[in-house]
Amino acid sequence: MGDRTFMTLNYAFFVLFTLLCVFPFYYLFINTISSNDLSARGLVTWYPREIHFGNYVQILKLKGLSQAAFISVARTVVGTAATVLGSAFLGFIFTKRKMWGRSFWYRFVVVTMYFNAGIIPWYVIMMKLHMTNNFLAYVLPTIVSPFYIILVKTFVESIPEVLQESAEMDGAGTMTIFTRIVLPLIMPIAATIAIFAAVSQWNSFIDTVFLMTEQKYYTLQFVLYKYLNESNSLAAIIRSGGGTANIDLSKMQTATSVRTTVSMVVVIPILFVYPFFQRFFVKGIMIGAVKG
Repeated sequence: MGDRTFMTLNYAFFVLFTLLCVFPFYYLFINTISSNDLSARGLVTWYPREIHFGNYVQILKLKGLSQAAFISVARTVVGTAATVLGSAFLGFIFTKRKMWGRSFWYRFVVVTMYFNAGIIPWYVIMMKLHMTNNFLAYVLPTIVSPFYIILVKTFVESIPEVLQESAEMDGAGTMTIFTRIVLPLIMPIAATIAIFAAVSQWNSFIDTVFLMTEQKYYTLQFVLYKYLNESNSLAAIIRSGGGTANIDLSKMQTATSVRTTVSMVVVIPILFVYPFFQRFFVKGIMIGAVKG
């Protein structure tokens, strides 16, 4: 009886917790496809009303949106691949006892997790390296990530050393061992790092604010952020100026409709990618945490 009670309460708690996590996305979505007038007045809460998809059509007509989407996808794919490969290789190298100054270089990398110079020195360095208006500014700074390196190092240390030793006896070099033995075995943690890095790359737009002045390097998030601010001002002018008698209020853009639609446009792509990596999470994070 006690076990049944515990399981019932346990399931009830997690179902409630899941609903609390899902509801914000559901709320955003139903507001994007409901009457903009009703949504702006807060009358859309549990289900969509006067359904239409005009908000998404208007967002997709934004000038420069396709180029910005391409930049966001490119930085996410290239940046994630660079982060995974860089973290995997450094995490592997830091497990090699014959590496010169291994302890020093490992601590040198890890200490950057706790200390940084700040935005102004970072901007000066990026400017001196000619990373302004340069796509590489989205990729190169993310290659070395201390947290991901620690995860890979812990994972590699859980792999029996005899696998690498036998390969060395057969004449395999460091790169051969890494690419043909270690890399296939660390795929769970690599997939975990990939989803973390992809989400970070997709959501980032601060580097665009500081480093990019040419529109061709704008990311999707930055373009939509600018449009959000402009639309808020435009919606305020329309509301205060009157003259809306001949306009369909259910489809007229409002600050609320823009906010919700922009949020969904940004979130939807990463929501589709996330489930493909979900199955690697538990194994990737937990392996190596418990020593037998």
